[in-house]
Amino acid sequence: MSAPARWTDLRPRLISAAVLIAVALVAVWMGGIVWRILIALSCAVMVWELVNMVDTARSRSAPILGGLAGACVLAAIHLPASFALPLLLIPSMAGFGRMERGGVTYAVFTALILLAGYGFMALRQDFGLVWMLWLVCVVVVTDVGGYFAGRTLGGPKLWPRVSPKKTWSGAVAGWIGAALVGMIFAGATHVGSGLIGISIAISMASQIGDIAESTVKRKAGVKDSSSLLPGHGGLLDRFDGMLGAALFLLVAGQIVNFPPGVQ
Repeated sequence: MSAPARWTDLRPRLISAAVLIAVALVAVWMGGIVWRILIALSCAVMVWELVNMVDTARSRSAPILGGLAGACVLAAIHLPASFALPLLLIPSMAGFGRMERGGVTYAVFTALILLAGYGFMALRQDFGLVWMLWLVCVVVVTDVGGYFAGRTLGGPKLWPRVSPKKTWSGAVAGWIGAALVGMIFAGATHVGSGLIGISIAISMASQIGDIAESTVKRKAGVKDSSSLLPGHGGLLDRFDGMLGAALFLLVAGQIVNFPPGVQ
């Protein structure tokens, strides 16, 4: 690939990313109902994209299932966790009967999308602005570092059959960037060096989320989850890493003391 061709998608990617980051930062800073509504809408759109990917014959069901997903995740954050969990799984169960194919893929990924959305709401609500920004920074730096290192350095592919553009150099660059983010936040918040290790793990989880979504697209025979975002495809393409990171943090938070060093 020639040098100019390697960067043909950079301009639309930068413009779309700038708009997304601006919207996300305003919503994260405001928190509360604004942040919850944004997350609920994002979950609804991602489920809509998922249905259209895995079962084009049932595209008329996509808005219904997407709307149900958004409503459930928005309601779940107002309930005790024990009652929120079954509510988050209702859209997965409701979709089985509406899908001609891809029902299992739909059900699993819809559950993951809603659990991740719930995790984003809970993180902002329980730990505040700083830790929401930390998570976003880790995932963004992982993505940006992987993009530029992969395009510049190239090298062995991470999983060429599923995601031919992803390289080991990009993956490692993402881990290094995440470690630096962890180091900065650890120093600023005085939580200890354990945050560096957690940041690297979050980076890896975001990459796994990215690859998992690429697997679904490959199986569905599509390049992007939708065409909503110029240079990025759909919301699911843009936030697949965020989903993996949020899900991992939900699990890891039960294993390690998060934030590390804070009782």
